[in-house]
Amino acid sequence: MSNSSSDFMDEVALVDDIVERARIAQASYAEGATQERYDQAALAAAWALMEPSRNKALSELAVATTGLGNVGDKITKNYRKTLGLLRDIKGAITTGLLSDDAETGISEYARPIGVVGAVVPSTNPAATPTNNIINALKCGNAIVLSPSPKGNEVCEQLLAAIYEEFDKIGLDHDLVQMVPSPSSKVKTQRVMEAVDLIIVTGSQDNVRRAYSCGTPAIGVGAGNATVIVDESADLKSAAEKITASKTFDNATSCSSENVLIVLESVKDEFLTELHAAGGRVLDKAQTDHLKSTLFASGHLNRHLIAKDIDVFLAAAKLDVEDADTAKFVVLPSEGVGPDHPESGEKLSLAVALYIAKDFDDAVTQASNILSFQGAGHSIGLHSSRDEHARELAMCIPTCRVIVNQAHCFATGGAFNNGMPFSLSMGCGSWGGNSIDDNLNYRHFMNVSKVVRPIPANEPTVESVFDSYWSQVGR
Repeated sequence: MSNSSSDFMDEVALVDDIVERARIAQASYAEGATQERYDQAALAAAWALMEPSRNKALSELAVATTGLGNVGDKITKNYRKTLGLLRDIKGAITTGLLSDDAETGISEYARPIGVVGAVVPSTNPAATPTNNIINALKCGNAIVLSPSPKGNEVCEQLLAAIYEEFDKIGLDHDLVQMVPSPSSKVKTQRVMEAVDLIIVTGSQDNVRRAYSCGTPAIGVGAGNATVIVDESADLKSAAEKITASKTFDNATSCSSENVLIVLESVKDEFLTELHAAGGRVLDKAQTDHLKSTLFASGHLNRHLIAKDIDVFLAAAKLDVEDADTAKFVVLPSEGVGPDHPESGEKLSLAVALYIAKDFDDAVTQASNILSFQGAGHSIGLHSSRDEHARELAMCIPTCRVIVNQAHCFATGGAFNNGMPFSLSMGCGSWGGNSIDDNLNYRHFMNVSKVVRPIPANEPTVESVFDSYWSQVGR
């Protein structure tokens, strides 16, 4: 056997051993399960990240090892995303009787899936795995994580903290495991094949592999958050919210604004407010220069991705007006598609700006942009006209219309909206996904139904076809 074949088999065997240990731990965890057991396990995993000293240490390690984002915002993200998830799952029934409907004769029972696998990105190397771990434990599952190469150290430290909490309540460490470094496609692929459900956030290549691996899969789509500012918007508020969202954690979020579409009638006033908030509109020469730098060799320039604004400007060799108060840059744009990469996701403190002559034009441009990249994920609207939100919901290929909110805070759940807290947004069929909701605990359990006979409810043919026949005849 060649060395490469031997290495392949060794990596497969390593993953198989991890999954087998997870199966043994999960069977014990679920045997005679109570809701209290599942809830305590979820809280233990949550506190492992939320405890302030560990949150700070993990956030510092995340920035140091991935080079993405900033420490303060990661601390905030880890805390708020986890607290929000705990709010969502508090009191939720995830084992035993869920419902008992006398009218239908159906009773529903929550059951674990078994062993969940989760492929998690380097952009959120602590928050995303913790979210998956909490959801898995809440529903009686074990979980095996496959972190990105840059996220390995954070994942190792996170699991060490979780094991400290598990020891306090007598839980088996094998309930939560990770594929050890070095990361490899072979290990990730084997996790996908060996578990009972695979969750994939991040790389669209991994999402496609998950959907074809033979295991039930939930993959989420690419972001390219596009936000419309119409003539009825509170322009100052819109500019401030866009700035807060765009700059949070240096735009690592898939929900960070990547494209602004502003109606021509309010363009000048809005851009004045955006400048006051920290946005710096580039001239044509600066725009052309940044495009050639940001998309060097057809790929996003790693020296610009998710960097602080001073690092971004220096690396891009950009001089902007009022640089000392600049927070992000704005690229005036017109085209859409591969020849205009600024119309796609940029993962940096840069946003593309399109001008629309009216709202219908804005809708058309947004549809074209999201069809190029980000279909299904989300669109934002700053407006006082609710009919514009309804139109977007009916016309745009999107699962979420975020109205008058800072996009990256709202899309994945917020304390002032009703979306489930999540770091993984399903994009429906538009984004090639099996779900159109925010990933949440309901996706981590099976439901068994007891179906009893009830009095027959068979309609007559006449009652079904009456309205149709009245129009076209029999």
